[in-house]
Amino acid sequence: MNDRLFIFDTTLRDGEQSPGASMTKEEKLRIARQLERLGVDVIEAGFAAASPGDADAIRTIAETIQNSTVCSLARANERDIHAAGGAIKPARSGRIHTFIATSPIHMEKKLRMQPDQVVEAAVKAVRLAREYSDDVEFSAEDAVRSDMDFLVRIFTEVIKAGATTLNVPDTVGYSIPALWGERMKQLIERVPDSNKVIWSTHCHNDLGMAVANSLAAVMNGARQVECTINGLGERAGNASLEEIVMAVRTRKDVFHCDTRIDATQIVPASKLVSTITGYPVQPNKAIVGANAFAHESGIHQDGVLKHRETYEIMRAEDVGWHANRLTLGKLSGRNAFRTKLSELGIVLDSEEALNAAFARFKDLADKKREIFDEDLQALVSDEGYAAGQERYKLVSMKVCSETGEIPHAQLVFTDDGAEKQAAGDGSGPVDATFKALESVVNSGAELLLYSVNNITSGTDAQGEVTVRLAQDGRVVNGQGADTDIVVASAKAYLHALNKLHSKRERAHPQV
Repeated sequence: MNDRLFIFDTTLRDGEQSPGASMTKEEKLRIARQLERLGVDVIEAGFAAASPGDADAIRTIAETIQNSTVCSLARANERDIHAAGGAIKPARSGRIHTFIATSPIHMEKKLRMQPDQVVEAAVKAVRLAREYSDDVEFSAEDAVRSDMDFLVRIFTEVIKAGATTLNVPDTVGYSIPALWGERMKQLIERVPDSNKVIWSTHCHNDLGMAVANSLAAVMNGARQVECTINGLGERAGNASLEEIVMAVRTRKDVFHCDTRIDATQIVPASKLVSTITGYPVQPNKAIVGANAFAHESGIHQDGVLKHRETYEIMRAEDVGWHANRLTLGKLSGRNAFRTKLSELGIVLDSEEALNAAFARFKDLADKKREIFDEDLQALVSDEGYAAGQERYKLVSMKVCSETGEIPHAQLVFTDDGAEKQAAGDGSGPVDATFKALESVVNSGAELLLYSVNNITSGTDAQGEVTVRLAQDGRVVNGQGADTDIVVASAKAYLHALNKLHSKRERAHPQV
């Protein structure tokens, strides 16, 4: 009988620490619902002590999610533990995940603590966390560069204190699979009562080996993997959930364990996270990239036509690449629209929100012959900034671009409800649009990224634009979608400006 491999998703916590990927409470809740539908065992919903907004988002997710454990991260101190305990209190199944650094460089340079003090703090944190939940996870931050004897010591003590899951993180993405697997094996062999806890691993992708290291840990006894949708995360990211799940499932001859993940929800989860965070998925990304199941070579095409398994080790439909056409059109009613949103896990808070989304759907149906699920996800995300939270909103625009002439843009937008006009020239229609906006707004923000992706196929497809702006050390992503790329660009720029002005943007402690 295969062992159970638990999937711990940290998209909403570690993934959110990607530059500009900060999410609103409503966006986090949408992703959490999709993670529950995906079958994730543990959803790390955030870092409660980071801000009141983070704590509120965790609490809302804890009140909503029924079939996954909801977890909050906490440093090994009383303030963090109390904040995490309060945030997960409404959860049907709640977990506190506490951590402290264990490597010599972290203990000396960052914590300025002696090893005995670190062990004492870890034990105290676990005992306090047990007052809030029987499900307590302990992580030894920077375990990759920690002394093995010290890891054995601290893990032994936190088991005695009541930890039920022990996480061994490659915090800086430094390890390689052979060494990481051996480290996991030694810890399980040397720590007393190691069979009474679940061993976990959390790997970063700085050297491109997060998934390989995670799988090496699984082969050597780890039964929980901490990962994110699309590999989102700090720096080069985390281990990709989709790659972990499908590697274990595809190679059952090697991995004698399996997950409870509903793989058909992988692609929908990937697209949702990409849409909300503004981080596009590269076409050649394993499992969820647009080219993951495409065959260009004539030899490959011939082989697949004759027998699929000649060149495909997975079926595209098994991970969610199936027909996604929406059986709605411009004649469809509100009830059918609401039902389809529910099927996609999209819950609108009020009739007003539903009416606004339905009106946008009707407008889109007039422009596009076919509507896809991805169109709806983008439509709702585009609508997601409630009117009361928008400072800037596009009213209308006109752009002229002609060969041999300087492109010119004219826009009408509102600033706190007051209508304003802007005009500007640029090297192209998008450049002219941004310069026109800045001539009035004068934000002083630096444009770090401009990215365009088609949401679906076809020349009438909506284009999804991501704009990343930096201002006074803060980085935000703005998204906009429209069948007109220039309009989508204006929406994305204004969305980013709105985020810069929003009090809900907050800095996250680095973990």
